[in-house]
Amino acid sequence: MVRLNKIYTRTGDDGSTGLVGGERIAKNSPRVAAYGTVDEANSALGVARLHAGGETLAMIGRIQNDLFDVGADLATPGEDFRPGAPQPEWPPLRTVQSQIDRLEAEIDAMNAELQPLNSFILPGGTALSAHLHLARAIVRRAERDAVTAAGGTPVNPAAVRYLNRLSDHLFVLARHANRAETGGEGDILWVPAANR
Repeated sequence: MVRLNKIYTRTGDDGSTGLVGGERIAKNSPRVAAYGTVDEANSALGVARLHAGGETLAMIGRIQNDLFDVGADLATPGEDFRPGAPQPEWPPLRTVQSQIDRLEAEIDAMNAELQPLNSFILPGGTALSAHLHLARAIVRRAERDAVTAAGGTPVNPAAVRYLNRLSDHLFVLARHANRAETGGEGDILWVPAANR
């Protein structure tokens, strides 16, 4: 259980931050950038959920909880990525395949209700869709940041896979939201060279 009695500690005033387990690293390290971008994506989803209801709201809630798991995973050093793998003093929270499988099942269910695309789409449409597209773009950056971090330190491959699948999920969810909220009008299509 997490307990936050004090919000500021002054321990980061020197430009460092603590990882799970107590190791301190620079706040501009690739690992910190990765879980910081995950937090940014989660915040964007917090805005999206203001416009959501029903199963869409439930999906966003599950994703936000997962993103905290992913952030904790990225903030936990180590090389054994099995859930509950023994560590010196703390039980690590690791992203697991079942979280990715759930995203894939939700993608397949939503995609079955959508028309195939014959063009790229522009982010936008309804307020919910626009916010989901913004979150999707931030998740893509989080994925790039996690891959960068993995180039210099061990990172759970499942966390990277989760972020990759999540960006696909948010793309489909944005399309689904546009279709549901516009009475079937759906996506805003890209028209190549339309303004030349």
